[in-house]
Amino acid sequence: MKTHPTTQGITRIAGTIFFCMAFATATAQQQPDRLRETNESFFTTHEARRIGDQVLLYQRCTGGWPKNIDMCRAMTPKEQEKVREEKQRRDDSTIDNNATFLQMTYLARMYRATGDVRYRDAFRKGAAYLLEGQYENGGWPQFWPVNHGYQTHITYNDNAMVNVMKMLRGIAEARAPFDKDLADSTLRTQAGKAFQKGIRCILATQIKTAEGQLAIWCQQHDEHTLLPAAARTYELPSYCPVESAAIVELLMSLPCPDEKIKEAVHQAMAWMEAHKIEGMRVERLRDADGRKIDTRLVADSTAAPLWARFYDLEQCEPYVCGRNGIPRRHLEEIEPERRNGYSWYSTRPAALFPLYEEWAEKHGETPDAGN
Repeated sequence: MKTHPTTQGITRIAGTIFFCMAFATATAQQQPDRLRETNESFFTTHEARRIGDQVLLYQRCTGGWPKNIDMCRAMTPKEQEKVREEKQRRDDSTIDNNATFLQMTYLARMYRATGDVRYRDAFRKGAAYLLEGQYENGGWPQFWPVNHGYQTHITYNDNAMVNVMKMLRGIAEARAPFDKDLADSTLRTQAGKAFQKGIRCILATQIKTAEGQLAIWCQQHDEHTLLPAAARTYELPSYCPVESAAIVELLMSLPCPDEKIKEAVHQAMAWMEAHKIEGMRVERLRDADGRKIDTRLVADSTAAPLWARFYDLEQCEPYVCGRNGIPRRHLEEIEPERRNGYSWYSTRPAALFPLYEEWAEKHGETPDAGN
């Protein structure tokens, strides 16, 4: 079990009140993300078609989409023309931050509802983009065909590769909304093969501890060596439980896991159990002057288990990191911008344990520690 010392500061009650107020304000201001819509009746509406046509407009010549753009917002004719002028860009198509994955899913739902072949054809072009971007080792980079720096690494960050693999599996198995004639038999076969290559990449990139035990995964792995790799200055090669949780969940969803997959799951879950942080919780507060939001880790014996975003590869200890690239053990040791602008702790892996219990009953007990 890994823990941090309690930080001093503002009371829990004051922090809770402020957090609730901030959450309520953010919720009120947040607009529905229609690209995530699942209600079938929505896709027959004029609004759905308007958004669908904008999604088509944003699709690049590569077949992919750029990220961090609100593609549901109504555009002026001048804005639409600017998007058309950028369709030939080859350097901003990505699977980062749910890009391409969300747009393709939306188009699949639009085609099911309307039968408009424009949506089907754009979806197929997106599928070709995903298939073309896969490395021979089974991984996907963050951007392609034009990329640079850490964009070339195999990317698990923000579940990018897992999202792609889930979609390809849905295509291969004709699961809704990727069913009917959205994809032809050739595309379904290609998608199935790409999914299996992705599984092999996941197994090949699982990190081993200094003692030779399988552990979990990094946010990104070098596309040549398959070793954990750095991204932004504060994202160092590390054990990364949040992204690893999505990977383990994917592996546990496989109907007939072989021995390698079973071992990968068992050992990853053993690592998760051994490195949870108990008796602590994240608290988002105002500073003493009442003007700034701060993030702190405080003692709370009733708190649910947490996992740090990063654990170092040498000591397997939780750490945080500022933009100077220097890892620190405590949140207060890094600058406020990074302390408050990044998710340093998460409860995400906790959701794995009930799933794992059922999975282990079906597929076998945890292997001996020496295996």
